[in-house]
Amino acid sequence: MTCLRSTLAAAALVSLSGALPALAQTLPPGPPVAVQIVTQPGPAMPQFTRVDVPLLREGLAAKSGGRINVTLASWPERNLNGPEIIRLVRAGQVDIGAVPLNTVAGDVPLLDVVDLAGLNPSLDQARRVAAAMLPEVNKELERFGVKILAMYPFAAQEFFCRGEVKSLADLRGKRIRTGGGSSNDFVSSIGGQPTGIGFPEVYAALERGVVDCAITGTGSGNSARWYEVTQSLYALPLFWSVSAYVVNIAWWNRLDPAVRTMMEATLKEVEEAQWKLGLEQTEDGIACNTGNREGCKLGRVPDARPMSVFRPVPADTEVMRTTLRTTILPAWVKRCGARCGEIYNRVVAPITGVQFTAAN
Repeated sequence: MTCLRSTLAAAALVSLSGALPALAQTLPPGPPVAVQIVTQPGPAMPQFTRVDVPLLREGLAAKSGGRINVTLASWPERNLNGPEIIRLVRAGQVDIGAVPLNTVAGDVPLLDVVDLAGLNPSLDQARRVAAAMLPEVNKELERFGVKILAMYPFAAQEFFCRGEVKSLADLRGKRIRTGGGSSNDFVSSIGGQPTGIGFPEVYAALERGVVDCAITGTGSGNSARWYEVTQSLYALPLFWSVSAYVVNIAWWNRLDPAVRTMMEATLKEVEEAQWKLGLEQTEDGIACNTGNREGCKLGRVPDARPMSVFRPVPADTEVMRTTLRTTILPAWVKRCGARCGEIYNRVVAPITGVQFTAAN
C-alpha cells in the first residue's frame, strides 16, 4: 500500500506540473508580483523539494505567465531555526513562512492544541483537529498581523536514539531533543531530560553525544541523515509536527484580488499534497532509515550501518494516552489559560474523545 500511495502521489504532482503551461494565461495582465517565502527545516526535505519548489516557486510563475515571481528558501538558507518565522512574517521581512505550530507556540500558546503530544494517534484525526481549530487559532494570530493560509503535517514524530531503545522505559534519564511545548512535558513525564536545539544543529548534537535521542519525523530525520549518528528508531507516533503556511495580513490584503485568488488556490493544492506526503513518508522514512531498499521511495538508504526499528509496545501506547489526560492537557492549559481549556473541550474533545478536566 505504501508503494501504491507513493506512486499515486508522484503521479498527482507530475499531473499538476504537466498542467501548468495550460494555465499560464489564467491571470490577467498587470504589474509583476514578487513574493518572499521561507519554508521547511531543510532544503533536502520532500516537503520542500516535492511540494514547495514545484507548486509554489515554479507553479505560481508558470500559472501566472511569469507575473508572480516567488523567491523560495528553506530555513538554513536564511540562517533560521524556526521560532522566529512568525515574527519575520509579522515584520514584513517574509511574506509567507511555514513552520511547525509547536515551534512558535511560545508566542501563541493556543497553537499547541492542534498537535499536543499523544493527542492524535492517526494522521486522519490530526487533520480533523487541524481543520476544526483553524478559525480559533487565526483569531489569535490576527492580533499579531498574521494568519494561517494552510496547515499540513510531517511524518509521524518518533524517537531517533543513540544505542538501543526498545520502549519508553529505555528513555528514562536520557537527554532528548524536543520541539518544545507538550513534547517537553511528555519527555519529562517519562523520566527523560528535554533539550531545546534547533533542527539544523541536531545532527552535530547527536554526533557529539550532547543529546542521546531526538524527536522528529521519520522522513525528516532521514533527509537530515540522522541515521549516521543514531542506531535506534522507536516508532511511537508522539505527534505529527502539524505545520502552517502563515501570511502577513497587510501584504496579503494589498494584493491584486486575482493574484490573491490564484495564490489561495495554489496553497490548497500545496496543502493537499503535503497531507498525502505526510502519510506516505511515515512508513517510507522507517524503510529508508532501516535499509529497506524496496520500501524506500522518497528518502535515501544508509550506505552503511542502517538503523534498527522497534515498534511500540501496547503498554507505551496506553502510557501516551494517560499522560495526555493527566499531564499534557493540564500543563498546556496552565501555559495557555483557562479559556484554552474551554476551547479544547468545545472544539477538540468531540474529535479525540478525551476531555480536559481542571484540577480541584
